[in-house]
Amino acid sequence: MANRNRAEVRTAVHHRIRRKVRGTTARPRLAVYRSLNHIYAQLIDDEKAQTVASASTTEKALGVKSGGNVEAAKKIGQTIAERALAVGISSVVFDRGGYLYHGRVKALTDAARAAGLNKDEVAEAAAEAEAAPAAEEAPAKPKKAKKEKKAGAKEE
Repeated sequence: MANRNRAEVRTAVHHRIRRKVRGTTARPRLAVYRSLNHIYAQLIDDEKAQTVASASTTEKALGVKSGGNVEAAKKIGQTIAERALAVGISSVVFDRGGYLYHGRVKALTDAARAAGLNKDEVAEAAAEAEAAPAAEEAPAKPKKAKKEKKAGAKEE
């Protein structure tokens, strides 16, 4: 694996993901592709092999100056969610495209959720966030005090 480049690794991960992730007519796949300068999102119905809606930073109408940052990814996430809701799609399957769920990819999906896609996932995330602080407030078990001197050690 040391001789493989980053693009080959991402492609292999994406093929592994695609074995499990399928888009249907009722719940299409939100595929994300990111390059250094742009980010692209498509809603794909794998049963019909058809793109339902798409958005990218290359579109002049969106007014995105630079497409290689988190702000542009948020704009694309919001745009793809609006276009999906206009077509009548409220639930999607996210396909991160072999990229880590971090940075621009995470910003795009979070913005899409905030704009109305997968409302049930937003509710679950909020419930988990409320449960996490409650678990941290529980009293921790006191740690045992370490022995200051080992048995058999000389005192000076």
